[in-house]
Amino acid sequence: MHEVYLDYNGSAPLDPRVVETMIPALQSGIGNASSVHRFGQRQAAAVDDARERVAALVEASPSGVVFCAGATEANNLALIGLAEGAPAERNRIVISAVEHASVREPAQWLHEQGKAKVDVVGVTQGGFVELDELDSLLGPDVLAVSVMAANSETGVLNPLDEVAERTASVGAVFHCDATQMLGRLPLSLGDVGIDLLSMSGHKICGPGGVGALVATRHSLARLRPVIHGGGHERGLRSGSLNVVGIGGLGMAAELVAEERDAESARVRALRDRLLNGLRAELAGVHENGDPTQRLPNTASVRFEGADAEAVVFNMDPVAVSTGSACSSGAIEPSHVLLAMGLSRDEAFESVRFSLGRFTTEAEIDAAIRQAVKAVDYVRAMTGSDD
Repeated sequence: MHEVYLDYNGSAPLDPRVVETMIPALQSGIGNASSVHRFGQRQAAAVDDARERVAALVEASPSGVVFCAGATEANNLALIGLAEGAPAERNRIVISAVEHASVREPAQWLHEQGKAKVDVVGVTQGGFVELDELDSLLGPDVLAVSVMAANSETGVLNPLDEVAERTASVGAVFHCDATQMLGRLPLSLGDVGIDLLSMSGHKICGPGGVGALVATRHSLARLRPVIHGGGHERGLRSGSLNVVGIGGLGMAAELVAEERDAESARVRALRDRLLNGLRAELAGVHENGDPTQRLPNTASVRFEGADAEAVVFNMDPVAVSTGSACSSGAIEPSHVLLAMGLSRDEAFESVRFSLGRFTTEAEIDAAIRQAVKAVDYVRAMTGSDD
């Protein structure tokens, strides 16, 4: 059986068209983009071109794009950078209960350092942020609200318009980790009301190790650097620029802008084919999260009575995940699923399927067959198929 990759939310394959744009830069990209000589200026021009492409993807100003090593760094820069420049009366940060570790852990660090108080807003059983609870947490002392656009484990979409409106009503900054949503659904900085947006190249079929924090002019002025030494990226992110990676990110962003709508429709049909096939062949198949408000490529599926780690292991060579790739190997169940009200046992039975640009119908059919075999085997081994 051929390998089948259904873990796009963990990391998407690099598009060959992106590779083509990166090879010349790897072979002949001489010079530092900060240098004034012609070699450096050619590098700077390549960075500026990518900056425009990334900004266009979210309908932002190129001057608001700060390149960094990925969404994890962008999230850190957003929260810590805001806290370092915050007025004394703005000392509270609100995050959702299902945020990625790169939001939760910087927030916790700020709390432990006495730099900010942190409140966590819960989510509904459907997986999206509880707006009434958010209302109860907002006040004039709130510096920032950080709510992701789409959850990496369940694909559930948050009501960004409502979150942005509530955040703005108390004069706070709205930070949105949009890593999973970009490339799958349209997202405009201005239309939604997002002040700071994090993104990563390897989630949109671009290179790993590169991403961006995209900011409005007002929110950019409120940030302070987290990495010091050189003053690159408007003084917010020191370090010689990864011109090759940035160029690849720019190309990936352009491809997304051109192909997203058609590709999302194609992938949604494949995702639905997968779910229908699993339900037809197996009993005890449950979806986690609101199926009406989710990414077109993602399905979080609980196989009743089957340990997810064992299912994933026995699905090889079909690659799927038990949850967020950045927390794989953890003994504790997914914090996302627990926050949605699942029991520990139910969370441990949940598998994430995430499709993407290169997923085919034949691969979906192969994945269904392999999943059925794996679940049947695991249930038989544990006696849960009786």
